[in-house]
Amino acid sequence: MASFVPTSAETLEEQRLYTQARLIEVACLDCLATVQVKKNSDHQTSIQWTAEAVAACPELCRRSRSGSRDGHRGCPRLLASIDAAVADGVVQIGAQDGY
Repeated sequence: MASFVPTSAETLEEQRLYTQARLIEVACLDCLATVQVKKNSDHQTSIQWTAEAVAACPELCRRSRSGSRDGHRGCPRLLASIDAAVADGVVQIGAQDGY
């Protein structure tokens, strides 16, 4: 259960900006799983996975089947795909207007 449920239009817009603004679709160059990505700095990457993307990723499926608890690490092939998208200029680095 949520501890805070925004109701004002201003708060809802802030929530949308914080969680969804500037997300760019990136497909893994290996398995083609598609995620939403935002980079606020060189060292920070936000990745929004869908259930479909998780199911399409062989690395995450392998970990799930093995009962591994290291799901927070992410997929190295997807991370390489994000790095390639940054190098190609598809994903911009840096917050804009605080987001």
